[in-house]
Amino acid sequence: MHIRLINPNTTASMTDKIGAAGRLVAAAGTRISATNPEAGPVSIESHFDEAISAVGVLEEIRRGDKEGVDAYVIACFGDPGLLAARELTAAPVIGIAEAAFHLATLISTRFSVVTTLGRTCIIAEHLLQNYGFAHHCRRVRAAEIPVLDLEDDGACARDRIIDECRRAKVEDGIGAIVLGCGGMADLTDEIREAVGLPIVEGVTAAVKLAESLASLRLGTSKHGDLAFPRPKPFSGRFDYLGN
Repeated sequence: MHIRLINPNTTASMTDKIGAAGRLVAAAGTRISATNPEAGPVSIESHFDEAISAVGVLEEIRRGDKEGVDAYVIACFGDPGLLAARELTAAPVIGIAEAAFHLATLISTRFSVVTTLGRTCIIAEHLLQNYGFAHHCRRVRAAEIPVLDLEDDGACARDRIIDECRRAKVEDGIGAIVLGCGGMADLTDEIREAVGLPIVEGVTAAVKLAESLASLRLGTSKHGDLAFPRPKPFSGRFDYLGN
């Protein structure tokens, strides 16, 4: 089984981290590869960033299908381009936010999300509504750190995330915490030990769900709105996407 982890931003060190996290939890015999687009934002912290990055995600899906990838993970907590990606392939495509929300509800009746910047909280809240998990989530919290601070070993990003998780435990009446950024993929164990709650991290959650779907031979439905896009020409710089 080959699972492709797609980091929608262009920061290679984060892609490497995401790949390493996936390999730690993958079953024996599962091949994990991690990629990122060649062009796009270096981090994703806004609706604008998500919109630009979605094109790169779709390019990676097209490339992966040519390589025979069995399932995909979109490793950004905004799940950018998720439905469009599902249209392009018959393989399962899992967004890390949707995966984390699902798993959090299986181990707790209420959870909170701890993410990076406050401006991205509304994006997570929209996803909770769209996926039907809003009534399970007590609060979406921000540690107020830029995403790329997670790549800086000298930054105090870890401490700020842990502090926010501790506040969530005390103030929110929850049973679990969801980490709201793919760049936190290497922090799960450290935060769990420091906070004393189950910590659900989306990259690893999505890998296990992708393995389950692929092993059950459950691919993306091609009936209805997720059918392959109708063939048509594209103009200008997107002409390569036409068929």
